[in-house]
Amino acid sequence: MARLAAGDRAPAFELPGTGERTYRLTDYRDSGVILAFYPGDFTPVCTKQFCSYRDDGDRIEALGVPMLGISPQPVGLHERFAARHGLTVPLASDEQKRVARDYGVLGPGGYVRRSVFLVDGEGVVRYRHVALFGLRYQDVSDLERAVGAI
Repeated sequence: MARLAAGDRAPAFELPGTGERTYRLTDYRDSGVILAFYPGDFTPVCTKQFCSYRDDGDRIEALGVPMLGISPQPVGLHERFAARHGLTVPLASDEQKRVARDYGVLGPGGYVRRSVFLVDGEGVVRYRHVALFGLRYQDVSDLERAVGAI
């Protein structure tokens, strides 16, 4: 399992996602992207995390860096999760957990660790946070500090 650090090149990916889209790292070549890996749709902490991003959507938009949620559930479940909670962050499906493995966030037993990566427009990781237990998530204030530091 890779362990990415700030300054490393972010692994490329192509994943199906909500809104009948395919998401690629190259889609964010100009803006950069905040990648939010999470264990699962409809789980208590993940629901709270993505609802907080919805509620603070204006602050996320003000960062000027789009966000993409990534987890191993299928796109259909992502669509239901997003619809039920009115989520505004697009969600991508990493069912084979290849992207999670490439980013070094696949934990023991194959679960995806709650993690955030800030990748700049050149495809370089500028910020990395990987939770050991996943009980706490990076909130919008954390994201603002990460973006402000680059």
